[in-house]
Amino acid sequence: MDALTEVKFALDTFYFLMSGVLVMWMAAGFAMLEAGLVRAKNTTEILTKNILLFAIACTMYLLVGYSIMYVNNPEGGVLPSLGGLLGSASADADHALESDFFFQVVFVATAMSIVSGAVAERMKLWAFLAFSVVMTGFIYPVEGYWTWGGGFLSEWGFTDFAGSGIVHMAGAAAALAGVLLLGARKGKYGKNGDIHPIPGSNMPLATLGTFILWMGWFGFNGGSQLLVSDVENATAVARIFVNTNAAAATGAIGALLVTKLTWGKADLTMILNGALAGLVAITADPLSPGHLWAALIGLLAGVLVVYAIVGLDRLCIDDPVGAISVHGICGTLGLLLVPVANADATFLAQLAGILVIGGWSFGVSLLVWYGLKRTMGIRVGEEEELSGMDLIDCGIDAYPEFVTLKPR
Repeated sequence: MDALTEVKFALDTFYFLMSGVLVMWMAAGFAMLEAGLVRAKNTTEILTKNILLFAIACTMYLLVGYSIMYVNNPEGGVLPSLGGLLGSASADADHALESDFFFQVVFVATAMSIVSGAVAERMKLWAFLAFSVVMTGFIYPVEGYWTWGGGFLSEWGFTDFAGSGIVHMAGAAAALAGVLLLGARKGKYGKNGDIHPIPGSNMPLATLGTFILWMGWFGFNGGSQLLVSDVENATAVARIFVNTNAAAATGAIGALLVTKLTWGKADLTMILNGALAGLVAITADPLSPGHLWAALIGLLAGVLVVYAIVGLDRLCIDDPVGAISVHGICGTLGLLLVPVANADATFLAQLAGILVIGGWSFGVSLLVWYGLKRTMGIRVGEEEELSGMDLIDCGIDAYPEFVTLKPR
């Protein structure tokens, strides 16, 4: 390996690692966003879930997930092999293989974080953690092999640059399966289908979480270019950054316009979800579109997510943070829009990928959730839900002065 090749190797490895650090920082964003959008009595429990799901994802992907997704798998196959753990870089690799693992493992945690918010405020902590083991060690790696690992979906021409479907839609499908078996929070819906809003406890925290996610997404999308050590790839990364930022910005603006025209108010929670919807949608292909088209993709996602959240509420599907709408519906939108700017993608291949990934993640998750429901149970009791998950699962209040302070 000559000196120039060594420098390129080091630079690309470092870029991979730093992109992974940015995506890891998104775990903090999810934790803050969810903590802000749940009630105060459930804050500690949602934070506990977020740090533990990250720990479980990192462990399961190291033990089995990476092997299922990438190691010695047949090209164009359906069934992955168990080819062993990650190894050292080969002579012709352009980056250290361990840096690829680190970048990939934080994506797994992102998929699981989507589930966390959707089932918040009424799911048993240990049932959630048990599902995390299966999701991060098996469900995600298998569909990841079908796409990024060289399996049959990649052979069909399915295109998903950074994971609108592989990460976001898959996480949302798993969340939907859990929510359907779990049921709504007590008091969320009336007997006649009336919707009773349950406000979050901390809007500054939710906003901080959204900004952290926005920032981390530059690693999510930019890092997926994989290389940065030459003019072509460096230019591509810069384009990805601009398009990612444009979609987030117009997503927030789109949600603002809809809420103002519909309710006469600037609904902060919808605006936050609008920004995230734009980010999810552009993730399917942040490189091919021009900057104006990227902005339009974000705008469409920001508008769509408001109607999606309202629509799911009308169907009595209780998602406290809007995760299914943001990551599932807007992830699907992003995948369907890829062929508009990417001549190598086709609508049929995109649709096939959506159906396969969504069907796999939803179907297997439904079976796992059902098994957990029949064995250990997945929902806390009514009295426990009323008292709050912090008291039941953690014994620590996030805001003790405001929640448990008793009169003298």
